[in-house]
Amino acid sequence: MCNHKMASTLYINLTGLTEKHVKANIEQFMAESMDRQIFLKRMNECWQSHCQQMIMIRGIFLYLDRTYVLQNPTIHSIWDMGLDLFRHHIVMNTLVQTRTVEGLLMLIEKERQGDAVDRTLLKSLLRMLSDLQIYQEAFESKFLVATERLYAAEGQRLMQEHDVPEYLAHVDKRLNEENERLLHYLDPATKWPLIHTVEKQLLSEHLTSILQKGLDSLLEENRVHNLTLLYSLFMRVKNGLVELCLNFNTYIKKKGRTIVIDPEKDKTMVQELLDFKDKMDNIVSHCFQRNDKFANSLKEAFEHFVNQRANKPAELIAKFVDSKLRAGNKESTEEELERLLDKIMVLFRFIHGKDVFEAFYKKDLAKRLLVGKSASVDAEKSMLSKLKQECGGGFTSKLEGMFKDMELSKDINIAFKQHMGNLRYPQLSNIDLTVNILTMGYWPTYPVLEVTLPMEMVQYQTIFNKFYLGKHSGRKLQWQPTLGHCVLKATFVQGKKELMVSLFQALVLLLFNSSDELSLEELRTFTNIEDGELRRTLQSLACGKARVLQKTPRGRDVEDMDKFQFNKDFANKLFRIKINQIQMKETTEEQKATEERVFQDRQYQIDAAIVRIMKMRKTLSHNLLISELYNQLKFPVKPADLKKRIESLIDRDYMERDKDNPNQYNYVA
Repeated sequence: MCNHKMASTLYINLTGLTEKHVKANIEQFMAESMDRQIFLKRMNECWQSHCQQMIMIRGIFLYLDRTYVLQNPTIHSIWDMGLDLFRHHIVMNTLVQTRTVEGLLMLIEKERQGDAVDRTLLKSLLRMLSDLQIYQEAFESKFLVATERLYAAEGQRLMQEHDVPEYLAHVDKRLNEENERLLHYLDPATKWPLIHTVEKQLLSEHLTSILQKGLDSLLEENRVHNLTLLYSLFMRVKNGLVELCLNFNTYIKKKGRTIVIDPEKDKTMVQELLDFKDKMDNIVSHCFQRNDKFANSLKEAFEHFVNQRANKPAELIAKFVDSKLRAGNKESTEEELERLLDKIMVLFRFIHGKDVFEAFYKKDLAKRLLVGKSASVDAEKSMLSKLKQECGGGFTSKLEGMFKDMELSKDINIAFKQHMGNLRYPQLSNIDLTVNILTMGYWPTYPVLEVTLPMEMVQYQTIFNKFYLGKHSGRKLQWQPTLGHCVLKATFVQGKKELMVSLFQALVLLLFNSSDELSLEELRTFTNIEDGELRRTLQSLACGKARVLQKTPRGRDVEDMDKFQFNKDFANKLFRIKINQIQMKETTEEQKATEERVFQDRQYQIDAAIVRIMKMRKTLSHNLLISELYNQLKFPVKPADLKKRIESLIDRDYMERDKDNPNQYNYVA
């Protein structure tokens, strides 16, 4: 027929016949009331059979489809003509379309509520809408509105009912379900608007509430799994990570402040800070994907709260290092100690007043070196090189000088021993003297105490003075009794013992060679030790663990009228007994003196900085001078303190106020 020029008629008649058949199908969908499920099934059957019939017809009229239709661009192919008729007569019918879309939305809602539904039916009908090119306008917009309504209500409800970890798990589950729907039956084009709607209603709308309600407890309890999920969900929404980072920062400042501010917690502060830092670092690297913004925020928060309390953290960090570097710290291997020192350096970096750390570190280092309590020279040197790297050579030059003094003292002592061997002093042959020669500028300043030493000790000192000054003329030696220590041989009923004691303890004990009982007053007269020191010394000998002396009346403290006797029945399973721990303990006076020294040094530094700036600028306004000082000074200082120093320099004629403008200073050459 096509070859006999009847193609056009053939096509028109075929179209007419198809149209008639399609029209006849509409009736079954127009019934008054019909169950939605049945309606959808019917619609699907009708669509499926329509497709099969059209494939069959296309097969029969293949020649028509391939010649006539192809030659006339205005004419639909047979398949498209079938789709066109189905769309026009059935699906574009308002009632049919409404019923179809509502039925689909109902099924999806059921599935969202956890019921099982016929996914193949959904897939087939949604494919039909896509093939008929009305998916977007007829279905998608209504579907997204329904989704938004559902999740808006759900978000509100669950935020109230659930705590944060459960809520996050629910959001995650919902997102996975929606992605699965996209895989199974929704058109891929719906993906972005659908997921965006879910994220907006379940996350964006509740960002602040989620963080306020749950972040602190998640961080507090170290819920790594929940925090990882929180981060990955917040990553999906606008401003999510910015908000998370801000709240993370606030939590650290709040929690950190509680560790630092409370004097009750001073004993454990440094360990708590180290643990807290470890915990937060772990969260940043495991939960927050090592995000730089979070890492920097963590640093900023630490620096902020550590300096909320001036000077104390620096002092405690120095003391913590001291406790770890002391002999007898058996708890860690060298590698562990090295790792610990690295962590300490991280805390050290956050501190503004590093001079406080230096002062206390120097004082403790001096004790470790002089009383011979340092655990290992390697660890000491390692810590020193870390400090040098961090703060430069100026910071550590004195500390390095202390080590140098100890090395030189070793050589001097060897030479002195040979010198003594040549001299032959029979009365000194059973005493051994070791001297540490300390350069005044490197070491902490110690109070000069004059005490009464036994004859033999004085003689020994004189010989050493002569020997040393003979080698180094022009130097001055000043003996420091506070940090001296001795080993005494003692005989008790139980047998001989060796006692490791401080010099003060030794002076007290030696008096009991010639007396059985001495009062506090007598001891003070004989030894000339300062009262507070003497009481501490006696307390350590008569009230401590190793009671080499007995005190009457008994008691924890040393009173004015107390009397002391040698305790000949003293017993101890060890042969060599250490009683000189007293030297390593810090007294309140020492602590005050160290703080005072830092304060004094700061005054000098401020003065020097002011003079330096004024010398260079010649004249400067008050505000500019203050801001320039803030740039130059390494430690935190209050404007009022700077003002005092400026006044003091004006009084001492280093600078003057401008006669016409009191807010201006001039340098006085």
